Amino acid sequence: MDFELTEDQLELRDNARSVLAGACPPSLVRAVHEGRSTADDLWATLVGLGWPALGVDEAHGGLGLGFLEVGVVVEELGRVVAPTAFLATATQLVPMLRESPATDWLAAVATGSCTGTLAVAEAGRWEPEAVAATARRTDDGWGLHGTKTHVLDGATADQIAIVARLAGTGGSDGLGAFVVPRSALSVQATAVIDPTLPVATVVLDDVEVDQSGVLIEPGDPDAPRRIGRALEEATTAMALSTVATCRSIFETTLQYAKDREQFGRPIGSFQALKHRLADVYLAVERASALAYFAALTIAEDDDRRAMATSMAKAAAGDCQRLVAGDGLQLHGGVGFTWENDLHLWLKRAKTGDLLFGTAATHRAHLARLLGLAA
Repeated sequence: MDFELTEDQLELRDNARSVLAGACPPSLVRAVHEGRSTADDLWATLVGLGWPALGVDEAHGGLGLGFLEVGVVVEELGRVVAPTAFLATATQLVPMLRESPATDWLAAVATGSCTGTLAVAEAGRWEPEAVAATARRTDDGWGLHGTKTHVLDGATADQIAIVARLAGTGGSDGLGAFVVPRSALSVQATAVIDPTLPVATVVLDDVEVDQSGVLIEPGDPDAPRRIGRALEEATTAMALSTVATCRSIFETTLQYAKDREQFGRPIGSFQALKHRLADVYLAVERASALAYFAALTIAEDDDRRAMATSMAKAAAGDCQRLVAGDGLQLHGGVGFTWENDLHLWLKRAKTGDLLFGTAATHRAHLARLLGLAA
């Protein structure tokens, strides 16, 4: 397993960083927070660059690149806390579509004409085993019933992939997946601290889905594995995004410590602050390494991908807790003000930690994978 990015991947990263520096300045992010912009122009820019097509195979009009390339772009978007549909579409909907033989939507995703997301969570739990939403056979297909929470971009996505199970089953039995147009669903946007990662609650009140909307037939014995693989991509991407946001917080804080003077010298020259900045740097590097290890296991379809995913998300959660706290404190009083851009990054880091499982949730999952918990 090669931990070094290739020249093409490095070029993709540099180009993405250059484009986003102009297309997604802090003023745009602030405008989204204040309700003055929907960032439609930013999405149009990403579509023009072909980024939605990165993880779509060439047979469906995509660029046919791997998860690592998608992760590189996710990281750069996380650095600037970009408010776009890319994260939900490219790392949640696309992996679910790829796990299904019904891939007609992939071509629309590749052109940017279709956005989407994945609805798995119920009551704040993302484990497929916790899914309670049910699917019942009807004369024309399936009827879905239940409630999905914390659906990223749920109020704006064109298509929503929904995980449900056969009525009367539990655990990993009876699971299936469907794709449903948002217009056919009852969706309620949720009030959140970070509007650049908007979530919604999706109510399934006996929603009718015909056979063309079935991604994975409920009860398919391979469904848990296929749904789990899609969730691993979504979770690892969220970890990459969160860590990238934390890196920006660290870099901003480091620069502030170099510029801010107290007692006639930069505050960054004080030993106590040096120690805290060193701890933050190590936390970011550790979380970044684990996130890229998880991305590599997915790209190479390594047997360790489930374990690596939970390690990455747990490390990202630990990282944001330290970085957000120290970043805010080291900025002093100015860090609490609305006028300072720091809060835009702090809110993204906190929100990213909650989506697809917290650090505690993934440590518990790791313990189960390692046989250390009942």
